[in-house]
Amino acid sequence: MYRADGSPIRVLLVDDEAVLTSLVSLALGYEGWTVDIAHDGASALQAYRDARPDIVVLDIMLPDTDGISLLRQLRELEGGAPTLFLTARDSVDDRIVGLTAGGDDYMTKPFSLEELVARLRGLLRRSITTTSDDDSYIAVGDLTLDESSYEVTRGGVSVALTTTEFELLRYFMRNPRRVLSRAQILDRVWNYDFAGKASIVDLYVSYLRKKIDADRPSMIHTVRGVGYVLRPVE
Repeated sequence: MYRADGSPIRVLLVDDEAVLTSLVSLALGYEGWTVDIAHDGASALQAYRDARPDIVVLDIMLPDTDGISLLRQLRELEGGAPTLFLTARDSVDDRIVGLTAGGDDYMTKPFSLEELVARLRGLLRRSITTTSDDDSYIAVGDLTLDESSYEVTRGGVSVALTTTEFELLRYFMRNPRRVLSRAQILDRVWNYDFAGKASIVDLYVSYLRKKIDADRPSMIHTVRGVGYVLRPVE
């Protein structure tokens, strides 16, 4: 996997465990990716500004800050690269806190390097434009989505989405008027069973509604006991 211009994927790896960063860096290097390593929040911010990574792997516990606070700072910078949290915390509540803070995925230590690479490849497929064709443009009512440029508009007004929000909206727009269950959404958007918790789907649908349906007639509807459906405004 490469950038659209053929250059290597660039990863920012932020963790204070030197052995872990060495192993992860080696695994990502086998993918042909370039890895920048930071062991604390301050150096991570500087590396992000300098390298403009395509994706970030971020530990929640750092010597000078926590990963959630750091991610909020990174989100204020230009770019907004998708982020996967690495942490020793294993509760569902901790996972939801991380994702609520803007993370796109979450893995607990210890973890499989193969799974980490697969998760990162999945996030990159959602966020990096590699091709452009007529099929990349989707419209449902006054809502439009361009898969090539990752631009979304409603009524001609641009809507800024995170990587996961974009992927969720794309799934809805590829299936207009079709009721999608939480299990289907988990499988399609997250590509794995999120500890069996459908609450993450409800959380991200609420995010989408705030951005897509804010001060406008609703397009995203709840079908009680089943899931959700996207319908154009009649």
